[in-house]
Amino acid sequence: MRIRLITTCFLFVCKISAAQLSITNLLTEGQINPLSIDAPAPRFSWQAASDINKVNMQAAYQLEVDTIDAKSGKSGNFWSSGKVLSSQSLYVPYRGKALKTGQSYSWRVKIWDTGGNQSSWSARAKWTMGLLSPGDWQAKWIGPSTPDAVNGPAPLLRTHFLLHKEIREATAFITSHGFYEAQINGRKVGDAYLTPGWTSYNKRLQYQAYNVKELLKSGENAIGVMLGSGWYRSPLGPYNPRPDFYGKNLGLLLQIKIVYSDGSQQMIVSDESWKSSTGALRFAEIYDGSVIDSRLAQQGWSSTGFDDRNWQRVKVLDFDKYNLVATTNEPVRQHETFKPVRIFTTPRGEKVIDFGQNLVGWVQVTVKGHAGDSIKISHAEVLDKAGNFYTENLRAAKAQNIYILKDEDKQTFEPKFTWQGFRYAKVEGVKGELNPADFTGVAIYSDMKVTGSFACSNPLLNQLQHNIQWGQKGNFLDVPTDCPQRDERLGWTGDAQVFSRTASFNMNVHNFFIKWLKDVAADQYASGSIPHIIPDVFTDHHNEVGGSSGWGDVSTIVPWTVYTAYGDKQVLENQYGSMKAWVKYIEKQTRKNLWVTGDHFGDWLFYSVNNDRDGTSAITNKYLIAQCFYAHSTQILLNSAKILHKNADVKYYTQLLQRIKRAFVKEYVTTNGLISSDTQTAYVLALEFDMLPLNLRKQAADRLVKNIAQYNYHLTTGFLGTPYLCDALSKFGYADVAYKLLLQDTYPSWLYPIKAGATTIWERWDGIRTDGSFEESSMNSYNHYAYGAIGDWMYQNITGIQAAEPGYKKIIIKPVLGGGLSWAEGAYDCPYGRIESKWKISGNKLDMTVTIPPNTTADIFIPNAQGKSYKKVSVEGGLYHFQR
Repeated sequence: MRIRLITTCFLFVCKISAAQLSITNLLTEGQINPLSIDAPAPRFSWQAASDINKVNMQAAYQLEVDTIDAKSGKSGNFWSSGKVLSSQSLYVPYRGKALKTGQSYSWRVKIWDTGGNQSSWSARAKWTMGLLSPGDWQAKWIGPSTPDAVNGPAPLLRTHFLLHKEIREATAFITSHGFYEAQINGRKVGDAYLTPGWTSYNKRLQYQAYNVKELLKSGENAIGVMLGSGWYRSPLGPYNPRPDFYGKNLGLLLQIKIVYSDGSQQMIVSDESWKSSTGALRFAEIYDGSVIDSRLAQQGWSSTGFDDRNWQRVKVLDFDKYNLVATTNEPVRQHETFKPVRIFTTPRGEKVIDFGQNLVGWVQVTVKGHAGDSIKISHAEVLDKAGNFYTENLRAAKAQNIYILKDEDKQTFEPKFTWQGFRYAKVEGVKGELNPADFTGVAIYSDMKVTGSFACSNPLLNQLQHNIQWGQKGNFLDVPTDCPQRDERLGWTGDAQVFSRTASFNMNVHNFFIKWLKDVAADQYASGSIPHIIPDVFTDHHNEVGGSSGWGDVSTIVPWTVYTAYGDKQVLENQYGSMKAWVKYIEKQTRKNLWVTGDHFGDWLFYSVNNDRDGTSAITNKYLIAQCFYAHSTQILLNSAKILHKNADVKYYTQLLQRIKRAFVKEYVTTNGLISSDTQTAYVLALEFDMLPLNLRKQAADRLVKNIAQYNYHLTTGFLGTPYLCDALSKFGYADVAYKLLLQDTYPSWLYPIKAGATTIWERWDGIRTDGSFEESSMNSYNHYAYGAIGDWMYQNITGIQAAEPGYKKIIIKPVLGGGLSWAEGAYDCPYGRIESKWKISGNKLDMTVTIPPNTTADIFIPNAQGKSYKKVSVEGGLYHFQR
């Protein structure tokens, strides 16, 4: 160990010498051993590791890919990269011969570091190519032979087959129109829910691949699949919802590839030989819930030995296979469970359970009664002022699950093909007192890896971080929804773009957003306009429903966020056409380089007062906002063009950006620097997007601070201004004001809802007013992540974790002390490994510990205990401790 004293800044640095390299966390297209990849040239990623605390940079790598023979199961060398002099360890593309559909491959890697050390070969990772063309599907689309209605019982489809040999591997490929749940021999296939997920179905329909070897047996086997309306044909949206948006008929497409130990193969497919019926699930719809009548259950329907003589033959459906794509994002799975923290009777006499957390999922219930007894579970996020169960903010969504008992035995129920957003559950039909052991709240969300953590000496900020994370969990349900409880639950683009950076800290959202962005491009109008929601179910096939600034800009902002967070240049390549079309759309709407046309949401849900006589409401001109986002999207497009070496576009958009900013200043800024909308949002966007000449920026920041002071250090921003508010203040030397806003705990502020008992982020700053009454029920969600975008500032400023280069290849650690905090710590699992930043003030001394992952560099800025006079240290991967 070497200890070095840097006397010029009284800084102690401890570093530990290097050791042998190893390689971990091998990923293929961002997945662990995926069963179905349809990328023609998959990309490989890995992380370097060491048993000690200091690692040199990677200097070279070598990749080897082997085939796995379908008949023998043995490996054979297929491609080697040779030794490549490069520090790249993310998204390294395969460059060998063409890969074959359904073929399995394995790969390994070894690396050299800048010190000349060589690692051993890594363990082998595997992947299997998916079904790459429609002709690879031997299965047929099938559905129930009798018409099934949206409000009717869920179809059950089944078949049986014989297996007589020892199985080496078995892979099931399944998709559907509507939701599906498959079972083999009475056991669920996989652990995912709400499959096949939500995409722009007519253009992109995902299929899933499962390893089903352990579900099969020698001799007779049976498959059963239940279908539900799901996103495919449930009425969607609060405005003139109509069922059957994508189609009227549910359908199943299933094929199982079985490879025996002797190398022979067998294919089990959906076809006309299957049979159909219905069972206990009498109704299942996204907004209204489900009805299960256990008296109608067909016991053993997905197992062998079941008598299906009274079942009807299925019909073969003429559905497309050209839109089928492999699934690359994480499926929705069950996660945390919650037991009741309180069971009580409301003033109205309602039996209510409080689970202590606003979550998204359902209540699992165990009950006992008599045949025909009906148990109803209703769901709510809050109680009203009097303590009664409150559901008006759910609007038309019933959000109820009904269970009908078959006999007097104890039964356990949970819903199918639906979910609810709730903290409270009202129970009807259970006689006597409710037993806490009989009720469990089950949380579901896309199974993204948790990558970020934040904690500090202020408990309210820790609760804020908790609320931000749970807002993300509840609304990242295969698509980024606005809210999870009312008759909406849609992929609102504005909400997603403002929260995307915070989302990338909390969880690994790379695959999640990559999948969703493909639907952004798929549903983009021919004009280049972007729908308000993705997948788009507002469009009536005649009129475009989109084009709002801040919402349509999702097409540029989220790809750029994914690129900067994960270092994946391919997202820019894939989305560039969509990005460019959006900017071209805006350009066509402009007059003299000003975007002063069209309908815009503006700074949605900004601070306003009723009967505003003196102009207190923080109204920002919608076209001023539009001009700022026009510039921001153009800047992102310009940056992307530079990265992709599109030189003609670089020249064009450089000039366009200059014209956009000149037009902004001419139209909206006086010679003295006053912006025509004298609001926090106007100054924040002008500063954040560099809309002002250099000589006007400082005074604009001063005006912003003056405005904040006029509101007694409360924010007045809405959806579009809030994400950038504290960042703009910090950039221009007002971090102290940013802290004042962050720590404000009276309305409007981030901490006001926490003082009111919130466990997630609210849609409105005053969802519950100071007198205990509610905001208007037509738009008052208590799980709406947009205002949680402050999490980005907390990670980047309080703990100081910042990306100096895409994917955190180079890192900045620069904590901003303030707000009376005595300590803070944050961690982020970036693509190269874990970054940690911890600091603590003891008296007049600062202790700071920083972890930098291998194969990266970092500039660490160490403040003194007063948060000033930063000293810079440049390092490579390792563990560092500083005292100052």
